[in-house]
Amino acid sequence: MAQEVRQKMTNDSLIRKTKDSLNGFVTDTIPPIKKKHIPRIATQRSLILPGWGQAYNSEYWKIPIVYLAIGIPAYTFFYNNSYYKKTSYAYGARYLQAYGDTSSAAGKNAVKAAVAGIDPQLINLDLYSLESYRNIFRHDRDYSILWFAILWGVNVADATVFAHLKDFDVSRDLSLHITPTLNSVGGQPTLGLVFNSIKPSHKLSSLYRSTVQ
Repeated sequence: MAQEVRQKMTNDSLIRKTKDSLNGFVTDTIPPIKKKHIPRIATQRSLILPGWGQAYNSEYWKIPIVYLAIGIPAYTFFYNNSYYKKTSYAYGARYLQAYGDTSSAAGKNAVKAAVAGIDPQLINLDLYSLESYRNIFRHDRDYSILWFAILWGVNVADATVFAHLKDFDVSRDLSLHITPTLNSVGGQPTLGLVFNSIKPSHKLSSLYRSTVQ
């Protein structure tokens, strides 16, 4: 009976030592589980705020480029929209001055007040020049909106594409070999390209986990 107890204690001690050894081996050899990168999150964040998707992809150097690209059409929009309003008002005032009713004192005062509101930079332009400038600023303003939308879309596409490539396997498990082969039809030696994709086996780690448990 005493021998059986001693044998059981010895077996328990060996099991504990084996488990401790395996725990240390598994901890040293099995890499920690990497948090999965989700491309959908990068897409959604870029739609909400430019550069946010690039930040999610840890590509912080792209954020200034994104804001510079989007900031240019944003600036040109406000610039062209401001001058479109000024030229549009000046055109209306010059039109009123040329074709408005100035036979009464009220009409003359209205024309005088309208002309006084023209921007000093545009005061020397005639009716036809103002019409031309107005159309140009409106055209450029509309194109600024279009370019702003396009560059915002490029920002979203960039974040989405590089989020998909974030987990792309570029390890040693991928290999490309050029090997000579024999053409079975003509009997002539040819060169063949062999692309190997080897997935790492997890059988060993699974075995040790089950043994520890």
